[in-house]
Amino acid sequence: MSNLLENGGFMPNGPGAVLAGILVVVFSFFGAEIATIAAGESENPVDAVKKAVKSTVWRILVFYIGSIAIVVTLLPWNSASVAKSPYVAVIELYGIPGAGTIMDIVVLTSVLSCLNSGLYTASRMLFSLSRRGDAPRSWMRISQRGVPAAAVLASTVVGFITVGLNYIAPDTVFLFLVNTSGAIALFVWLVIAGSQLILRRRMGAAAKDLQLKMWLFPYLTWVAILSIVALLIGMVFLESTRESLLLSLALAAVVVGIGLWRYRKQGTKTLAADGNGTDAGRAETSETAEDVTVGAGPAS
Repeated sequence: MSNLLENGGFMPNGPGAVLAGILVVVFSFFGAEIATIAAGESENPVDAVKKAVKSTVWRILVFYIGSIAIVVTLLPWNSASVAKSPYVAVIELYGIPGAGTIMDIVVLTSVLSCLNSGLYTASRMLFSLSRRGDAPRSWMRISQRGVPAAAVLASTVVGFITVGLNYIAPDTVFLFLVNTSGAIALFVWLVIAGSQLILRRRMGAAAKDLQLKMWLFPYLTWVAILSIVALLIGMVFLESTRESLLLSLALAAVVVGIGLWRYRKQGTKTLAADGNGTDAGRAETSETAEDVTVGAGPAS
């Protein structure tokens, strides 16, 4: 316990340093929500979502928080070896040979896992966008195994293009992608929480029959929203994250602006083709709304 309480105390550099650390680390959790996308393609989505959420929680507790707890307990925070690599430093502390090689294998495995989940999520998003008319209709094509093969191929091609651009301009492309995606995770989570509040309110009494419910709703949802807003405010005051927030806000504004312009244009065309709003027009609008509600993945 001495490594936790000595050398300046539990928070030697104050709460500001803790906030800065949270702003950096929070983006490592981005993508946990895709477990529900995968579960939606299973034969029993309700049970699959329950298992996926529970699995995600205990994995975060063990592999993220648990491993860091071990590191800060075994090594003082101001140890010179921590700057090199905290995990390698712990392995070397116990005299295990090949610490660097072991961590290289672990990092490579985790990166490949991230690549796999990234391709999966991107392809399902493209599939969902194509169903709504926001992407080429050809990306809706599903193989005999139930996989949106065209969307997977498109995602892979874009990935290779990005790698090529990063090879040509390594100091530009990667930094741009990192900076523009900095606050996107917080935006996504904020939209999810806000959508939950609105949709649950619209359901009224029918919300009592939901098979999957948020714990301590709506109090825990509001806690999440306020926490995300606090992190965004923190990004404004910290010079190291301010540029990332501004670029993310600019990118989000462009995407939202294009979306609003497109849907208003589409709505105008629908009304013009349908006169004063006949049953056919309402049916088309209902179908579009249903596509938005279905989710990101094709049915199993």
